[in-house]
Amino acid sequence: MTRSLTALAFTALISSAGLAGTANAAEPIVGQWKAPGGGIVKVSACGNAFCAQVISGEHKGKSVGTMRGSGTDYTGTVIDPRDEKSYQGSATIAGNGKTLKLTGCALKIFCKTQTWTKI
Repeated sequence: MTRSLTALAFTALISSAGLAGTANAAEPIVGQWKAPGGGIVKVSACGNAFCAQVISGEHKGKSVGTMRGSGTDYTGTVIDPRDEKSYQGSATIAGNGKTLKLTGCALKIFCKTQTWTKI
């Protein structure tokens, strides 16, 4: 009896781990986004967060942030690829998943917002 409960618990753990990975992949923030300057940013699941990296344009290869959240709202860190400074950030998915409004703030009062388009 104990052996079958252990096997059942192990199976449940493996199944839930697989579903968690699938859920992250289905998040609307995941994908490729065109930034206002023309660069392309790829957002992908990385651990229990979402990481953004420039994949084309002047700042290719640079990280531009890490976000946590789900659905349409995310929070985390935004990195300016020009000087690599970090800011508190948030991202909101809008337009039926076709636009991402990204905001980075210094001291919570000096903020800059960009709108990215999903490609």
